[in-house]
Amino acid sequence: MKTQKIGAWIAVLFGASYFIVPLIATFEFSLRMRRGEYSFDAYRSVFSDIQFRESFSYSIVMAILTIIFGVLLVVPTAYWVRLRLPSMRPVVEFITLMPLVIPAIVIVFGYLRLYNSSSFIPFTGSARGTDLLLMFSFMTLSLPYMYRSVDTAMRTIDVGTLTEAAQSLGASWPTIMFKCIFPNVMSGVLSGAFITFAIVIGEFTMPSLLNRPAFGPYLQLIGANRAYEPPALAVIAFAITWGCMALLQLVSRFSKSAPSKP
Repeated sequence: MKTQKIGAWIAVLFGASYFIVPLIATFEFSLRMRRGEYSFDAYRSVFSDIQFRESFSYSIVMAILTIIFGVLLVVPTAYWVRLRLPSMRPVVEFITLMPLVIPAIVIVFGYLRLYNSSSFIPFTGSARGTDLLLMFSFMTLSLPYMYRSVDTAMRTIDVGTLTEAAQSLGASWPTIMFKCIFPNVMSGVLSGAFITFAIVIGEFTMPSLLNRPAFGPYLQLIGANRAYEPPALAVIAFAITWGCMALLQLVSRFSKSAPSKP
């Protein structure tokens, strides 16, 4: 028994070192910008770069818009499928899984083919239209994670009973959706929102091919032209991703400890 525990700990330490050692090496290299001593000059250089602030702000705005429109699309869809169209669940789940098997570059080339400036919906004919198309592209990429998070949260509540109770009190459909359904699936909505945020911040293919100033293309540009700033950006991006994962864990624990609503 003791030998098994030691073996398990060795396996855990080996696995942790596989992830932690490269991260420590990256962080250590990012501190070597000043010759002969450690400093945070690379981080100061990154944060003082106006292009970094613009690209990061752009990605944050796109992430917020993607989360809002994604939630408004996914929650009513999952609710209606569970309430009225249970036989369509396999079809809807299959559709939501498609972005996992179709490469992002194929999806964005399809969008460019359908919505170029000479098409009947010329999204790429203006900067705002291209931003809108990029937001829809992010929604497509995050659809598998958002739908499963919301659908899992919706399994824990009795959708039919909640709807009948609300209707018996004279509630309209918007009232049912925003005052009965949304509060009960908020843990799933937040989980999907954090994953969507991490996807949008790190995505390179779609904003690069649509020529938009997002954080992913900025990472690639800096990596090709600087020595110490790319490791600093990698550490910053890693911290953002793990921050989202930590919030996801907090939300999951909160949803488990919270009392279930009738």
